[in-house]
Amino acid sequence: MVKETTFYDALGVSPSATDQELKKAYKTGALKFHPDKNRGNPDAEAKFKEISHAYEVLSDSQKRAIYDQYGEAGLEGGAGGGGGMAAEDLFAQFFGGGGAFGGGGLGGMFAGGMPNRGPPKARTIHHTHKVSLEDIYKGKVSKLALQRSIICTKCEGRGGKDGAVRRCSGCDGQGMKTMMRQMGPMIQRFQTVCPDCNGEGEIIKEKDRCKACGGKKTVVDRKVLHVHVDRGVRSGTKVEFRGEGDQAPGVQAGDVVFEIEQKPHPRFTRKEDDLLYRADIELVTALAGGTIYIEHLDDRWLTVEIQPGEAIAPGKYTHQPLISQPRTHC
Repeated sequence: MVKETTFYDALGVSPSATDQELKKAYKTGALKFHPDKNRGNPDAEAKFKEISHAYEVLSDSQKRAIYDQYGEAGLEGGAGGGGGMAAEDLFAQFFGGGGAFGGGGLGGMFAGGMPNRGPPKARTIHHTHKVSLEDIYKGKVSKLALQRSIICTKCEGRGGKDGAVRRCSGCDGQGMKTMMRQMGPMIQRFQTVCPDCNGEGEIIKEKDRCKACGGKKTVVDRKVLHVHVDRGVRSGTKVEFRGEGDQAPGVQAGDVVFEIEQKPHPRFTRKEDDLLYRADIELVTALAGGTIYIEHLDDRWLTVEIQPGEAIAPGKYTHQPLISQPRTHC
């Protein structure tokens, strides 16, 4: 016998309802009370959130068992409590992407409806690419190698022989199990790694594991990318390679991002699009005039003439247009 029936009542089903009956009830209620279909109706929005929260709990076998035995109080402080999935996210997960109740999802069912979020994306690989001031002045294409994870081609990302991979029944494929501990009048809920599947959510017999990836579904791959260092590029500029990062089954391939960082230079410093050169000259040159020779970044020698009688003081700047950096629009 269940402790309370509030969640079942919200969906309009009995405590003995099957998973299919729960799905049908949620689908009917979510479509009826969705905010996009009931704009400006706070009661409908509240009802939409109520049935969404009820379905989130009752559709999870572990949460439903806890709710049936202890009521909503038993869910507090854990994944089934106030920190659960948002109602809109649950709706998108249930209907989006060609789910169980339709071909193309419900992205355009309501005016201004939610876009299809699509599968999650693998992590972005970040690298710093240090370049010399000479390379920035002239421009360069760098070949950079990196290691990434790609889907195993031997097992096509299954991890084992076709049909040998099964969903872990101990954690319902979540990789984590919810445990409960009685502490006086209080009930403590906590999550731990499922011991049956070691947190993987799937079980593959050792003899059936893919020999290439060991059941991990991915293998390490070496990838060489050509990074274009444009003339005049500035430190902090990011060069992005979409879809060239890590891969994993069921997710979009991640990106690779290289951030340009200028190395210190022994002769020049850069100020926006100008190059600054510090020249140490003798007193006689400052007073009587003379010539300063500067080796430029492209190996040319530039001459700076100091006229006799020109007032030269420490820290004085003179501008030579030919020394400037190529301009960039990044």
